Order: sequence, then C-alpha cells, then structure tokens
Amino acid sequence: MKLKWIAAAVLVAIGSAAHAQSSVTLYGALDAGLLYQSTSAASFSPKASNTGKIYAFKDGGVYSSIWGLKGVEDIGGGYKINFKLQGSFNSGTGKLGLADAPGATAVFNQQTTIGVSGPFGSLDAGRQIAPMIYAMYDTDVRGAQYFGSILTAWLGMNQAAGWPGSSTNGPIGALWDDNALVYQSPKFYGASFALEYAPGGVAGQLQGGTRESAVLKYSNYGLNLAAAYYNGHDANPSATTVATGLDNNRFYYLGAMYTFHDFSVSTSYSIGKNPANSAHVNYEMVSAGLGYRFTPAFRVTSGFYYLKDRNNSANHSDEFAVGGEYSLSKSTLGYVQIGYVNNNGTLNQTIVYGQPVAPGVSTTAAMIGIRHTF
Repeated sequence: MKLKWIAAAVLVAIGSAAHAQSSVTLYGALDAGLLYQSTSAASFSPKASNTGKIYAFKDGGVYSSIWGLKGVEDIGGGYKINFKLQGSFNSGTGKLGLADAPGATAVFNQQTTIGVSGPFGSLDAGRQIAPMIYAMYDTDVRGAQYFGSILTAWLGMNQAAGWPGSSTNGPIGALWDDNALVYQSPKFYGASFALEYAPGGVAGQLQGGTRESAVLKYSNYGLNLAAAYYNGHDANPSATTVATGLDNNRFYYLGAMYTFHDFSVSTSYSIGKNPANSAHVNYEMVSAGLGYRFTPAFRVTSGFYYLKDRNNSANHSDEFAVGGEYSLSKSTLGYVQIGYVNNNGTLNQTIVYGQPVAPGVSTTAAMIGIRHTF
C-alpha cells in the first residue's frame, strides 16, 4: 500500500515539474496621444495635395498599440520550443492593423512564429519582424520609434519608391516578412549574426516572391555596431502584379551607437534601390542621433535623418526630431515629441508613422501621449 502511495506521489511531483516547465503569457501595450501637424495629405502619393493642418487623436507615438500571446516549453537539454502571436490595433478605433495583402487585415498582423532555441541559438518560422529592423533599432538613439526616427526615415524611402501605405509589403527592405525562416546565432564575445530566408511559394518560379537577408551585429562596452543586407524578389506594392522572380528590392545598412554613462550618440548610412530599375528607384539615407538620460526616469533623445534621390538631386529631405520621455512607473511612460521635416521635390518623408505629410514642402508636428504595457 505504501508503495502505491509513494508511486502516486512521485507521479504527481513529476507532472507538476513538467507543468512548471511550460508557460503562456498574455501581453500588450496601449500607446495613444494628441497630434498636431502643419500639413497633411490623403495618401502617400508624391503628387498628393496639401489638405492643411491636422489636430487628431493618434495611436502609436512611441510604438504601435499591440496585444499578443507568447509561450515557451522547456524540452530538456537546454532546448525550448517557443511561439508568439502578436497583432497591432488602433487604440482610437479598435481596428486591426494591416497585413501584407493590400487592403487586408489580420488578427495577428505582426508576428505568428513557432521555433526552437538552445545552445545553437534560435530558429523561428512564420510571419515576423525582419532582422534588419533590429539592426536599425540598435543603432538609433531614437530607438526606431514611430515618431521621427530611423524607422520613419526608412518608411519615407519606401514612400518615395512607390509604397502606397495600404499594406506592409514595401518596395525597399521589410518591416515584417511572411513565411520567413530566421536563424539567430548566440553571441560570441559580443558578436552575433542573423540569417533570413522566406520562400515565395510561387508555382513555376523558384525565386518568385522570395526574401533573403543577413545581419551582423556587435554589442559590448557600450558600443553597438550593425550591418544589414536585404534582398527581395517581386517586392511590389501592387496586388495585381504577377510574381516572376524579378529581383527588385535591395537594402544596405551600416549603423553605430555608443553609450557612455548617460550620454548616447548614433549614426548610420544606407542605400535602398530597385536592382531591376535602379535608374528609377535609388535612394540614400543618412542619420545622426544624440541622447541624454538626466535621471533613471527621464531622458531626452534627438535625431537627424536625411534622404536623397540619387537619380535626381532636386528630390531630398531633411528631418529633425526631439522627444522627452518620463517613466511614471515600470509599466507607464509619458512622452512629448516635436519634429520638423523639409521635403523638396517629390519627397514626402513623414514625421509620424501612418500620418502622411504634403510632398515638397516643410512640415512641423508635435505630439503628447502615454504608453502603458502589460
């Protein structure tokens, strides 16, 4: 009888231990504020007219509002199975964000991955953030925010190349990639690398719709260095384009950021073009950033972002942004941001992600908001 009770107790203990090795977490963030912008437009077209000043409720002053589920299961030997489901939404309307297909929406429009991690690094499969975005984030004092940062400057490059803003399928680089396989290496003395391949699944076209990228990073002693290469086939914002394997999306990026005590400085240089038609799409981007943390709760960051059409010198853009952030608690951040962009020619680099400006003129924007994570 005692043996039965002992055996039962052992089974319960093993079951409890196994259960403790798995976890699922619900998480998210709400980010909203009030935005003033001195010009506006109905679209991201370089021919869009100026519709005047705008004062509006705006979602995503730092990053988008999101919600998601993530989980991990320890399978032993230092290996884990991981998954993540993450989607963005507009906190002002409750509407979901865009997926890759123009005009379409998805519940989990940012990440839907399953993968394995261990001593070898990690391998994730599904829709996910492209590795090049992490390289940009790590080397921008403004942290690739949704207001005046390396991210909005890169989006300005995409707009100049013909991105209409109706999907996440841009013509230069990628923020998110569908059907992607991404390997992330462990760190070796501060150095690491990431490799991405996304098969297109186009019948009769081995390269139809494919994406591939590589990122090399170094992080140590307050110094972040990053180099990124991205190449895509059939990267076209039009939903009616037939995939033929055309190599038409190329992006190169070099960036650096150094932090010493509370002071940070960053710089980067990048080129985005269409290899199949570089006489039409060939852009250059330069950035510089400066930041200072006055207290553990309060910091100020600033950034300068320059875009140039390498085929037409009349098309160029200068943007400057500065923001102050104050941590009200571990989960809540208050912020104030101001930005100015001087667009020339047909360029329409935006200050705020998702908020078009009038092309070819200067625009000023200011936003005050709050971000809460859970």
